[in-house]
Amino acid sequence: MRPLKQLVRFGWEQALSCLFPVVIFASLAITQLVPLPFLPRYDWLLIICLFMQWWMVRSGLETWDELKVITLFHLIGLALELFKVHMGSWSYPEEGYSKVFGVPLYSGFMYASVASYLCQAWRRLKIELVKWPSLLLVVPLAAAIYLNFFTHHFWIDIRFWLAGLVIIVFWPSWVTYEVNETRYRMPLALSFVLIGFFIWIAENIATFFGAWEYPNQTDAWSLVHLGKVSSWLLLVIVSFLIVATLKQVKGKRRTGVDASQSL
Repeated sequence: MRPLKQLVRFGWEQALSCLFPVVIFASLAITQLVPLPFLPRYDWLLIICLFMQWWMVRSGLETWDELKVITLFHLIGLALELFKVHMGSWSYPEEGYSKVFGVPLYSGFMYASVASYLCQAWRRLKIELVKWPSLLLVVPLAAAIYLNFFTHHFWIDIRFWLAGLVIIVFWPSWVTYEVNETRYRMPLALSFVLIGFFIWIAENIATFFGAWEYPNQTDAWSLVHLGKVSSWLLLVIVSFLIVATLKQVKGKRRTGVDASQSL
């Protein structure tokens, strides 16, 4: 029974870490089924996301440092949305006062919710990284992955080359986590794949409830192409690298402060 109990506890901790994404999906479903008065749907979604973000910080579920990371992801995601919608990769067909160049501002929170999940899971599962690569490798790799989302529209798509580099750079790396005071470990590359796959599932749910619309979903909803897993995989890697780097830097600063106080 112990493995089953550990699995249930692990699932519970993951569910708590997904609180922000769950609220977003619930809001998408509710506003799709029950039209709200006074404002267009996209504007209500923005209000709900802003209130949820405020409540998570107010209640202590997220720290101010985590809010800074999440805000960074909101801006990164919004920049990507503006470009992709302009290029016709997907669209937001509904009306809204909070749309900028065809992109509703609530869309940035969908990216921010990924960062929220990572920050929450990091703290709840007491995640530690083993054999984390040098910043000289991590930062350029993350930048190249993000830039490829833009440049592949004008140049060759190098996502699979980048995925290969990720495997090479992170092959020796592990992530360790704790469930009921028992430590487990997983290859870091495998964790990227699993998170990317589950975000692809979440993307199907989001498009079903009209969060956005791909060109092949204009007439009727259809399953998001499985090839999108690679896109989400790379985006998750960027997210994880940013969160991990900030956690590493903060951890070193805390260690330095503790050492100076002990002196």
